Order: sequence, then structure tokens, then C-alpha cells
Amino acid sequence: MAIINIVNMSFAYDGGTPLFSNISLKIDTHWKLGLIGRNGRGKTTLLRLLLGDLVCDGKIDIPVPVGYFPYTVQDKTPSTLEIAEQITNFELWQFERELSLLEVSGNILMRPFETLSDGEQSKVMLAVLFLNDNHFLLIDEPTNHLDLEGRNIVGNYLNKKNGFILVSHDRTLLDRSVDHILSINRNSVELMQGNFSTWQCNQNYREQFEDAENNRLKKEVRRLQEATRQSTEWSNKTEKEKYGHGPVDRGFIGSKAAKIMKHAKSIENRKQKTIEQKQLLFKNTEITEKLSIMPIRFHSTRLIDLENIFVQYNDGIPLFDGVTFSVEAGDRVAVCGRNGCGKSSLLKLIAGQDIPYQGYYCVPKNLTISYLPQNASFLRGSMRDFIIQRQIDESLLKTILHKLGFPRDDYENDMSDFSAGQKKKVLLAASLCEQVHLYLWDEPLNYIDIISRTQIMNLLIEYHPTLIFVEHDKIFLETIATKKIDLLTTTSDR
Repeated sequence: MAIINIVNMSFAYDGGTPLFSNISLKIDTHWKLGLIGRNGRGKTTLLRLLLGDLVCDGKIDIPVPVGYFPYTVQDKTPSTLEIAEQITNFELWQFERELSLLEVSGNILMRPFETLSDGEQSKVMLAVLFLNDNHFLLIDEPTNHLDLEGRNIVGNYLNKKNGFILVSHDRTLLDRSVDHILSINRNSVELMQGNFSTWQCNQNYREQFEDAENNRLKKEVRRLQEATRQSTEWSNKTEKEKYGHGPVDRGFIGSKAAKIMKHAKSIENRKQKTIEQKQLLFKNTEITEKLSIMPIRFHSTRLIDLENIFVQYNDGIPLFDGVTFSVEAGDRVAVCGRNGCGKSSLLKLIAGQDIPYQGYYCVPKNLTISYLPQNASFLRGSMRDFIIQRQIDESLLKTILHKLGFPRDDYENDMSDFSAGQKKKVLLAASLCEQVHLYLWDEPLNYIDIISRTQIMNLLIEYHPTLIFVEHDKIFLETIATKKIDLLTTTSDR
């Protein structure tokens, strides 16, 4: 057992708002630590500070070597085994053991790494990470490319391990995998023992108390501000009396007015200091404002019909067995299936993209659709240009982003510099701005923080939009879906 010691650590990117100010923590390298917080709060930055990639004020003492996931593989043409050997040293049986625990077939070792699916590549890199004996491991969002089955496998795998920090927004994975939670909040960083559900329960109780305390403090601040205003008006009135008309002792009144003004100013200064002190007591409660959406009704209750649909590419082999289903107004249809079975292709087909298919499907020409793609990495350039291109309301987009915890300071940055979570929030907010009959969302929660996930769930429950979606967050899926469509692969190796 060793202790990572963080003492008075502060960090801000050049010219930016500090992400951390005088943070002190002790982390046991035997812990299974879940790291949570809003997008943009500094989770990945903290990992980079622990790695030594960034320089901070204060002190970070790490007595053991550190490993990091995901690795960046520049050239993916070599075999999977060669890629692993480039990263670390190991015995072949050790690598095969880790792959077996992750339910990855050993026949992938000789395959070019680039031929593996995103999910398979993630599992391989996770196996390689745990080949580093006596390292403290930093794992940054390992499940973004994994289906439900894959997430269960990774959760079970991590449950058998220890000595890591796991950044994840998957609540089920965190409950299964960690024994401590480190939360980056609005105004603090907090460490507690337990899994995510333990943290959430404590957070709910604390937020109820903090809301009540904040309301009390705000009332007291308003009372003090009103008292300050009244005393200022009183002293000003007395000051004006020395300029009145009639036979009065203006010297006496002037002296009296000066004393009253001095006394009032002293009272005002004391009250202002009290106001500032009480404002500093406002608690750390997260802002979870309600989102809204503007779906419009279609003239018919039936929006889409699909009958015996196959999607097949150049190899001529359909991705999934023929699928038949219909979508009616208010349906929230979850498209389920293993990675690579064609879920994204089906959504693209419905969205009107040029996807090779067989079968029958009917999407009315006057049906308006908002399509949210799985991948947001293409975003670059200014947000203003994006807004013009999408023809959406700028103030509405920024209002939604603000409610989702998007920092105002980042609005003017080039979108290529946004984090993966920030990019996904831009696409989500743009979709919420659009008045349409049908929303098509392909893995909308990838990289999205837990608080924002809850906001989106509450939105969908309240407004009942017609939605077809692909998502691997188990809690979201079970809460939101009113209908599930399972895509069955046509071949055993897909």
C-alpha cells in the first residue's frame, strides 16, 4: 500500500478560470476510485496532472509508477500482439489471461489492430493496461464504444481489480467497480468511501439541507441590503436639510449631517462585509435547471413503418436479420444489439442518408427529423458559424448549454478545442433547439456527465417527444424506452 499525496494543488490553463485551487488529498493506491463531475470540471486534467503531463502549483507526490488508458496508437496496421508489445513487456500467457477475463477471443492477436471494432480495441487496451504490475492505473472513460454486454464484462473485470482511478459517467459501471468516489463539484473537490449510489444518496440529503441553508442566507442578504439602502437614504435626507431655507443654524446642521453620514457609511461598510461573508457561505449545490424541448405533432399518429429491412454493404452480407416495426407519436424506441450489428446504419437510413438496404420502409416526405450522430469529433470552427449552418436560435442554444453546465468562457473558443463531452453537448443542445416531429439520437450520452444525463432523462419523461435512439446506459435505457427493437446479427462473428 502506498499513498498519493496532493498538497495545496492549484491549476488553470493559460488565461483561463482556475480548475483547482489549493486542493489537498490523500489517495490510497489500493483503492478503486471513481472520479465524477460535470463535463469541463477537470477530470481528465486531474489525470494528466497525476501523469505529470501538466505542471501545477503546489505538490503532487506519487510513490509508484502510473499507467494510463486510453493509449494513443498512431499506426494501427501492425497485429494486435505487436501493438501490445510496443506498449509494455509481458509474457504471452499473461496477455491471453487478461483477454480471456474480458471475453476477447485469442484469435485477434494476429489480426491487424485496425480490423478490430472500437469495442474490441478498447478491451485490448484495457488488458494491456493491467499488464503493468505495481502501477497505479488511470482509466479515462473505457466504455464509450461498448454495448450493454461489453459494459457488463468490463464492470465485472474491474470489480476483480484494484489500484485505479476510473473516470466514467456510467452509473451502473461505477456501482459495480469502485469503492471510493472523488467528486469535482462547483466549488470543491470531495472524497468519500462507497460506490456511486452511496455518493448519490448522500448528495441528495446534502442538497436538501444546502438548498434550505442557501434560501435562509439569501433572505438574510436581501434584508441586509434593504437595511443598507434605508440607512443611506436617511443620511442623504439629513445632508440635504442643511441646504434648506429659513433662519436655521446651518453650521450645526452641517456638523450633525456630517456625523450622521459618517455613522451611516460605517454601518453600510459593516453590513456590506456581512453580506459578502454570508454570500461566501452559499453551499456547493449543483445547478440542475430543467431543460425543455419543442416537438411538433404530425398529422398522423403513425410516423414510420419498416418491414423486413436489411442493411448490407459491399460484402453482400446483411448486418442484421430483417427487422419490422412501426413508430407512433410519443414512442421512445430503443434500438438494441451488439456492437457492429447495424444500429447506427439503421438510424442513418431512417434519417435519409444513402445506406444500402433491402426491404420496405416508409418515412413521409413532410416528416421533419432531428438527427444526432454518434460521433461529434467533426466539430470545429466557431460556434457562431455552426449556429448559422444549423439555422438555430443562438440565445436558445447557449441557454441550453448553460443549463447543461457548459462554461460561458468556452463559447468563443474553436470547437476543435472542446472536450468530447462538450462537443456532444453542442450537438444535443442543437437537436433540442429544433422543432421537429421525430428525434433520432445515436448514443446521445457518450461522454456526457451524470448530472446532464439526469436532466436529459427528466426532459424526455416530461415532454414525451417521439424518439428513436441507441444508448448503452442501462439506467437511461430502462427508464426512457417505451419500446425496444433488438437487432440480431446474421452471422456469429459479427
